[in-house]
Amino acid sequence: MEKRRNDYDVTDSVKTTDPDAVAAEVRRIYLDWYEKPGADSLNQPFENFAVLYRGEHPDYHACDTGYHDMQHVLDVTLAMTRLLDGYQRVGRERLDERLFRLGIILALYHDVGYIRSRKDTRHRQGAEYTLTHVSRGGLYLRNYLPRIGMADLAPIAARLVHFTGFEIPVDKIRLPDPVFKVIGNLLGTADILGQMSDRCYLEKCHERLYPEFVAGGIAVRDNGSGEKQVVFESGADLVLKTPGFYQHAEHRLDNVLGSAHRYAEKHFEGKNLYVEAVENTVNYARTLTKTEDMARLRRLAPEAPEAPEAPATEQVKPKSD
Repeated sequence: MEKRRNDYDVTDSVKTTDPDAVAAEVRRIYLDWYEKPGADSLNQPFENFAVLYRGEHPDYHACDTGYHDMQHVLDVTLAMTRLLDGYQRVGRERLDERLFRLGIILALYHDVGYIRSRKDTRHRQGAEYTLTHVSRGGLYLRNYLPRIGMADLAPIAARLVHFTGFEIPVDKIRLPDPVFKVIGNLLGTADILGQMSDRCYLEKCHERLYPEFVAGGIAVRDNGSGEKQVVFESGADLVLKTPGFYQHAEHRLDNVLGSAHRYAEKHFEGKNLYVEAVENTVNYARTLTKTEDMARLRRLAPEAPEAPEAPATEQVKPKSD
């Protein structure tokens, strides 16, 4: 592949800003394993997702997190479906149709906790929910799954979504059967690979993720003794710390999430296009650490929703050694 488009997946064949395009590819993969009625059951979750994220739902604002946007979710959903397919090809125990479908729905709604209720008068933007968005997403899934005929899986789904976050350590997530840990490992892996394989990942970190971290209390934290600690000084600082972040991500992928990333090789018949794309991005970030020249981030990410202006925050300087 000579050039990959910024709004397409790692194969440059699926437009990841288009819910219909991703839904079509997900259905195609699904139908390699199961019958058509189950695939038809995926139509409603995709339609509901699009309505929700576009702000067409009467109870919710549109998605206003520029990094954790519709493209991010669709990238993760497509990655999840491909990992599920790879698992089916070599896994010890194949997933039944409802569990395969559950995995797709979990990916599609894994970041729904960033979406604000129209009744919310305390928060100006979804990024303010950064530290609690996974639990909020679990609550949403508890209420949503019964509406699509999966009420029995709703409590489990609320736990499985925590494989994408850090509110609950993975080894503390209680599940009724080992097969659900398989799904959780795939989900957590898809979340990492889906976002870091985005062709504009570094640009999005620089321009979009850093403001979310500021609003969500990630950029500056209380160190536990009443003092503030600067974690990320700027969008540039976030980009330059990408190689270090990836080291932690690799540990999580291999030692916490069971090396589930390897199932992508089975889907792609020998190559792992996700890992290759991520490593290309991380290698470029390493070159940036030598010059710290953010002007070299030239890719234009697809247009993001316009977030409300964040309130002014006190600039906290890190203490010198």
